[in-house]
Amino acid sequence: MAPEPSERGVRVAHVVRGSPAAQAGIAEGDILVKVGSTVIARGADVVRALSDLAVGDSVAVTLVRAAGERTVRATLALFPSSDDRMRMDLVGAPAPAWKGIVAVRGDFPQALAPLRGHVVLLDFWATWCLPCRLVMPRLGALQDRFGAQGLRVFGLSTEDAEDVGVFVQRSGVRYAIGIDTSEETTRAYGVSGLPTLVVIDRRGVVRDVLCGYDAAEYGRLEALVASLVAEPDRI
Repeated sequence: MAPEPSERGVRVAHVVRGSPAAQAGIAEGDILVKVGSTVIARGADVVRALSDLAVGDSVAVTLVRAAGERTVRATLALFPSSDDRMRMDLVGAPAPAWKGIVAVRGDFPQALAPLRGHVVLLDFWATWCLPCRLVMPRLGALQDRFGAQGLRVFGLSTEDAEDVGVFVQRSGVRYAIGIDTSEETTRAYGVSGLPTLVVIDRRGVVRDVLCGYDAAEYGRLEALVASLVAEPDRI
């Protein structure tokens, strides 16, 4: 829900794919004015209206869309973690566009479209993040092994370009590194923790998201990358 007030109700800023809200037909830009019997004036009212309900309960939601009022019914589900919400939003959908990126090392495109036909690993990281540093050699090894077959690895940070540049030079990173200058791309992907690795196939569709560092997960990642680079080049 949007934090800024509206004249009536609360504006929906984002709807997670596959969520109860999405399944009920609630859309970004809708104004929630009533949930159950509770009149909505701010976001906390929605939380209060749902607090006594249980998973599987159904609730009526009255909303305003294009100056017209309508009521839909939503069936409650377990509240997902931030990582699970990101996976719900991204996996199986076209990867969000890239905006405001400045290359620090290598060829880091300003947009995702020129990379169609490649398998892309987009790693959100920071110089101060120890798990991010553990991931980097593994990503470099994947780039070395599968680069000739169409894999492109990119690391994206929101830090100062000079700090990132010094770190990259000292650490010997072997793939492209960029700065998300406005943090628009980081927000578009819903990143809430580091490292977050997004796997994008040749068609530009997100196939997996890895959050944090787990050595076992990177064995699975290698198998996934091997299968994706073997897929037909369908654009």
